[in-house]
Amino acid sequence: MCGILCIFTHQRVGTNAEHPQQQACCNGTCTNFSDRFTSSSESLRELAFRQSSKQRHRGPDQTGLVVNDPEGFVLVQERLSVIGVKTGRQPFTSTDGTTHLVANGEIYNFAHMVSLIHDANGHERYKPRSDCDVLVAFYELFGPDRLLQTVRGMFAFVLYDCNTHRLLVARDPVGIVPLYYGWDQAGSLWIASELKCLVECCREVVVFPPGHAYYGTRDSVVPTPYFNAHWMTEIPSGGVDLEELKHKLEAAVESHLQCEVPLGALLSGGLDSSLIASIATRILRRNTSNPNYRLKTYSIGLDGGGPDLQYARTVANYIGSDHTEIHFTISEGLDFIRDAVYHAETYDVTTIRCIVPVMLLARAIRSEGIRVVLSGEGADELFGGYLYFHLAPNVTEFHRETVRRVLGLHLSDCLRANKGCAAWGLELRVPFLDTDFLQYVMSIRPQDRAPGSAEPNGHSGLEKRILRQAFAKGNYLPREVLWRQKEQFSDGVGYAWIDAVSQWAADRVSEKEFEMAADRFPFNTPTTKEAYYYRKLFEQLFPGSTFARTVQRWMPRTDWGCPEDPSGRKQTVHQDQQKK
Repeated sequence: MCGILCIFTHQRVGTNAEHPQQQACCNGTCTNFSDRFTSSSESLRELAFRQSSKQRHRGPDQTGLVVNDPEGFVLVQERLSVIGVKTGRQPFTSTDGTTHLVANGEIYNFAHMVSLIHDANGHERYKPRSDCDVLVAFYELFGPDRLLQTVRGMFAFVLYDCNTHRLLVARDPVGIVPLYYGWDQAGSLWIASELKCLVECCREVVVFPPGHAYYGTRDSVVPTPYFNAHWMTEIPSGGVDLEELKHKLEAAVESHLQCEVPLGALLSGGLDSSLIASIATRILRRNTSNPNYRLKTYSIGLDGGGPDLQYARTVANYIGSDHTEIHFTISEGLDFIRDAVYHAETYDVTTIRCIVPVMLLARAIRSEGIRVVLSGEGADELFGGYLYFHLAPNVTEFHRETVRRVLGLHLSDCLRANKGCAAWGLELRVPFLDTDFLQYVMSIRPQDRAPGSAEPNGHSGLEKRILRQAFAKGNYLPREVLWRQKEQFSDGVGYAWIDAVSQWAADRVSEKEFEMAADRFPFNTPTTKEAYYYRKLFEQLFPGSTFARTVQRWMPRTDWGCPEDPSGRKQTVHQDQQKK
């Protein structure tokens, strides 16, 4: 995982170097654009390097930078070396020196794209410097449209073509990796992986939407969708093929294993992460011709144990992984709350509760030399796995809610998982959100994906039913895990964690403060003291309403009769299961 920062000055040609304020502007406050930058001798290069340092945790291996004064731009990448470790330093520049690229992410089908380049050239001379390098060569041969329809992966990239004076900005269909853009007072365009790079510089900031791209001049950035699917607007009618479902998930996992550095997997003991770890173990044993290969797996829980630790231990023993448990105390978790808001760049309650154990786990994993981990994010959105989906009034509403959740992943689970791991220079990959797998699952009729009626095995109405059925044969998982009810991550680390953090945060907000919540925060007004406290921290770190509007709150469907608290334990179906 890497970080990118780009600045395109308002004027491309004829910039007056004696007046740097006409090029880019960055000062000490979000709302008052003083002369902090304009009165200094700081160059565009120095400004970009300084601001990009705020996301250097994403790419601790190298900082690469290219600046072009005549064209009026600077591109920066903070690199985590994963593929093309010795040759893949960015920014990439084309052989004729006219096309420049910075990218964050992984291109999983880059080998296929290389073969298309070879076919078009009639020879095999092109050798990519890394997976992302193929974006430059493919763009030059085939143009932006075919590039966007061909590429598969998790990515956010900015490409600048000096011949056409146009930039191409694109983000993967789900928004697995983050991307923001904004403008400073001088009218310069800023693009960055993390919001914090734009603080003190941009007076207006926007989330670059997933599945969108922009190809044009720097003057007016209007992203347009390149990823469109019928399931976004229609109700699918095709039934599930369990063998096809199984095959596509196995293919997705295999595509996500490519790397040149140590790799592991997160293992919560829930269905999703356990399946990914099991499938990955089988593939790696086959590909390495080593039947005893042991995938390194990791889980986290409170001292004294949460429900996840026990189940993760069971799965690790079953699949033969090299398993490590990380334990933390409630006090250690609470110490990280402010850091959690800073790195997550959100005030959403669910995200803050969840990202603390993610960050603690990521730090421990990175200390062992692991650079890449697989995870199970995305399955709950595709298959309707959250417990409140049991209350969907009908299959049509069930499908529409899964679509809404998938289209909002970039502001919730993907944001939390990506930024929580990137805080310590760890790359997280999510096979469930592979584009081809996503397309297949979301095209299955909702009555197959929704929680079903009684099962022959006695597991009545469990969520993600068809995913469990697809892997019921073949000894992928222990039975008690394959048919385990959904447990949200922040609950699974230990029920006491959510109880403690919500009370701790609430204790830091007075009744008088909370009564004035709507006046102080008219947008996304906090409805609990816990939410108010996170909002206060966010305002301190990311001042200004433009930053607050990049956040979306995650909560169940209260109009379906669900409680507003996002904890899975608050849902009736969880309480009923616990009684059993």
